[in-house]
Amino acid sequence: MTSPSPLRIGVMGAPSTGKTLLMRRIETELRDQGIPVARTGKLGRRAALVPLPKMQHHTVVSTTWVIATGIADEMAVTARLEHGPVQVVLADRACWDALAYFRAAQEWHRQSAPEADREAPHRLASAHGRTYDLLLATVLDPTLPVERKHGHDARYRTLVDRHTHDLLREENIRYVRVTSAPASQELAIEHARQLCATEAPG
Repeated sequence: MTSPSPLRIGVMGAPSTGKTLLMRRIETELRDQGIPVARTGKLGRRAALVPLPKMQHHTVVSTTWVIATGIADEMAVTARLEHGPVQVVLADRACWDALAYFRAAQEWHRQSAPEADREAPHRLASAHGRTYDLLLATVLDPTLPVERKHGHDARYRTLVDRHTHDLLREENIRYVRVTSAPASQELAIEHARQLCATEAPG
């Protein structure tokens, strides 16, 4: 008899907009409630180790790698049973995220990859990206300082933010906008808490 599929919560958004911090807070909240949870992430860092281009240098190949690796990570954590079945998977960078970064990179360079090349990562993201039980998308606040060590291009961050929300609207994906305001952050955590309290597999 197969176990019920775990709930899947994903986050996406422009660089340095609090995605990882938000997922850590959700993870802590769920663990405090006794809900077995696993969190994926560090895709950008791992892509750089391959090495693959990232940020405004994102390509079709790097986009496809990030999407495929993220999907594989989400599947893999559900198979780690040393502490019992995982009830919730937190995807730090939902699979749609890399597609938004790629579209932003194309606009940043004022170029466009051939349609046939763009279709492959889109099909991959579309096949998996419609199965999130909750999708959170951060909203860029350009007034907030960014640590100098990150060295993010300001124009590229703005493009990623726009393409993130444009993409989700184009694909008719239901999601929760998460701003930098504390109330918005708390509301996102509450969405996750309520979802898991009522629907997490036992």
